[in-house]
Amino acid sequence: MSTPASPSSSPASRPRPARRELLEGPIALTLLRKSLPVVGGMIAMMSFNLVDTWFISRLGTEELAAVSFTFPVVFTVISLAIGLGIGTSAVVARRLGQGDLDTVRRRATDAALLALGVGLGMTLLGLATLEPLFRLMGADDLLMPHIRDYMGIWYLGAAAVIVPRVLNSILRAHGNTTTQGLMMALAAGANVLLDWWLIFGIGPFPALGVSGAALATVLSWGLMAGVLVVQRELRELFDLAGLSWQGLAGSWRELGRIAGPAALTSVFTPIALGLVTRIVAGHGHDAVAGYGVGTRIEAISQIAVLALSMTLSPLISQNAGAGQHDRVRRAILGCFVFVLAWQLLVWGVLQLLAPWLVAGYAKREAVGEVLRSFLWLVPLGLGAQGVVILAVSAFNALHRPARAMRLSVVRLFALTVPLAWLGGRLADSTGVFAGMLAANLLVALIAWRQIRAELGRQVAR
Repeated sequence: MSTPASPSSSPASRPRPARRELLEGPIALTLLRKSLPVVGGMIAMMSFNLVDTWFISRLGTEELAAVSFTFPVVFTVISLAIGLGIGTSAVVARRLGQGDLDTVRRRATDAALLALGVGLGMTLLGLATLEPLFRLMGADDLLMPHIRDYMGIWYLGAAAVIVPRVLNSILRAHGNTTTQGLMMALAAGANVLLDWWLIFGIGPFPALGVSGAALATVLSWGLMAGVLVVQRELRELFDLAGLSWQGLAGSWRELGRIAGPAALTSVFTPIALGLVTRIVAGHGHDAVAGYGVGTRIEAISQIAVLALSMTLSPLISQNAGAGQHDRVRRAILGCFVFVLAWQLLVWGVLQLLAPWLVAGYAKREAVGEVLRSFLWLVPLGLGAQGVVILAVSAFNALHRPARAMRLSVVRLFALTVPLAWLGGRLADSTGVFAGMLAANLLVALIAWRQIRAELGRQVAR
């Protein structure tokens, strides 16, 4: 391990005073201040999924069902980016906690290059496997043309989706969440304008339908990537002059120890979603359409949990690197209690909004019935799911990615998929959603026990 940087380190590599906040500031207040910009950005960013869905629903049920099929695959690519971001944040934040500032610059640079390479690789792989993959998921001849129109464009912009997430993770590791929030809001605003223009056409510009929705997403993320690359703090961290194959190999090994299992863990979620989508598809196009809308509402309902997991991770990593284990314990367990209470409140709000949501997104009565059933059951378990999300984030931040991966395997493949299948056999699509709820409640109990045991081991070392 590299030795901590000496007091004589160059001024360009010295940490800004604000970065001490993660090590010294009041835990609850620090997490609140760091999470709010992320929440704002995520509200904007996740809302553009709802905007996409609303625009596409105007095209017809087949188009909506086709794009619903793409969600697990799109989320797989995004999950790779999330995994890379988790590994980058954990490594950079722990090095900051140890004071190893020169290595921080090296890891930040090499992580960005790795993200670019992974994005280009996903483009080639995605285009080569487009049709057989969606056929395997259960897409039929009626939906495949719309899926090809959407994913043929989306895959071309995979790098634009992955790179910004890694760049934002570097900033979060340094305690800068404001820039991330602003960038996410910028991309979301651009997407709304581009959706309207590209899906339906304006003046001489033709209507592109579902292809336009995909192009709007790619251009919006590309805009975010371009702005982040020239952002001042990131420019100061990048060190292309010191680039070498030996240095890249060292960086990628350290990043890979966290990012590899974290990326695999993140990918498990869309794989399970794909399996659940296949289960739902057995109940007809209306069920898939209602489920697709529900998953997007579910995502925006988890904004607070997802934002908290992003800001909790660097706080844990920096404090663990500095040996402040009691501070780590109080942060994790306090966040568990908060998300259980918060998501119960969110469930209540969704019940009040359900009639409006069903009327706005379901053009057919059968789609509305599925969506209403989803909103009643699935969000009721989001507090428990939040505990699991935070536990997985905490394990990665503590450099225990294998434990995070095992917890995700249990949640998704030992519980969620089997219980969703069983519920579907017993009670149609409503049974699928009841199975998802039961899985979240069971795995939350497991996560709580495992994280308490890990925190005890951290203190004993």
